[in-house]
Amino acid sequence: MEAVMGAATHTSDSEFQKDVLDSKVPVLVDFWAEWCGPCKMVAPVLDELAKEYEGKIKIAKVDVDQNQQVAGSFNIRSIPTLLFFKNGQVVKQLIGAHPKAKLVSEIQEVIG
Repeated sequence: MEAVMGAATHTSDSEFQKDVLDSKVPVLVDFWAEWCGPCKMVAPVLDELAKEYEGKIKIAKVDVDQNQQVAGSFNIRSIPTLLFFKNGQVVKQLIGAHPKAKLVSEIQEVIG
């Protein structure tokens, strides 16, 4: 996983188990692609949230073009799709670009 302190990190088909499913803290996974306009709108917001919630929730990004195995296993049909994982299980899903306030309320719900 590419780790930049306080920023969303990138994970892959091969690292997904370790980075997301085995994580001790909840993980918000952003399924995105380079050519996706709404994905580019959400990216800076996710980086901000990664800083604000560091230690409480991990924010990971999966490029669906590069990591089709993971995207397929979670039936990702449209992007951006945000999946919230807790204890290795999907607990919430958001499809499309959402404003920061909406993402904050969803994160608060997931982390309790």
